[in-house]
Amino acid sequence: MVVNTETYQVTWEKLPDDFVLPDDPVDNIIQPILAAALKESLELAGILPDNSITTTNYGICATVNGKMVVKAPDWAYVRAIHVPKEEVNRSYTPKLQGEIPVIVMEFLSDTEGGEYSSKPTYPPGKWFFYEQILQVPNYIIFEPREGRLEVYSLDDSKQYKLQPPDSNGRYLIAQMNLFLGVWEGIRDNKTGFWLRWWNDQGTMLLWGTESVESERQRADTEKQRADTEKQRADTEKQRADRLADQLRAAGIDPNE
Repeated sequence: MVVNTETYQVTWEKLPDDFVLPDDPVDNIIQPILAAALKESLELAGILPDNSITTTNYGICATVNGKMVVKAPDWAYVRAIHVPKEEVNRSYTPKLQGEIPVIVMEFLSDTEGGEYSSKPTYPPGKWFFYEQILQVPNYIIFEPREGRLEVYSLDDSKQYKLQPPDSNGRYLIAQMNLFLGVWEGIRDNKTGFWLRWWNDQGTMLLWGTESVESERQRADTEKQRADTEKQRADTEKQRADRLADQLRAAGIDPNE
């Protein structure tokens, strides 16, 4: 498939087997944990289709004016691929292998990674690549140290526009029917700011440890309810037994 504009031509081609992908170290140890947390809550909620993929530092490809461009966002979600997953184990080419990602995320670190770069010449900047080449509907930039979240969505002119949060401080990701926001707490023994999902009822999607704790609390509540009901039944039986004893003492058969 070919897309023509006044300044560039985009084709969707598979990454050559001999293409050398960047092997840069991860800028910050929190980045893989952030990515894993985003995926985990979606999986546990049962809302990741079998043919969907999430990527972490994983090459997303397009060929621009005959030159291969590869960007590896810190996290991305593709709602549907059209090939077996083993065919996208090294990189992913939208339109050739599946849909355009619904959302891409970059986590800011001390190292400048060009998250705001709109450079259109080869190699294009990340912003330009996501906005103009891929036309990803949602571009997220998150600074985990201070918990600063920026959500950009394509407007009618196919340009990213900064979105305001709702009254809860969250952002609707319409294509996922979920809200994205910042939550402060502990995961993997690290206290900090985390990206979390909420459903349209305002319920936060839980991580595995939270699900276990929630189930434990539910079981404890159910046990307390059962214990309270048993105590009530025992008290009622004792009252009935005392009344029966009083009737017998008065020469009255309580069973008549």
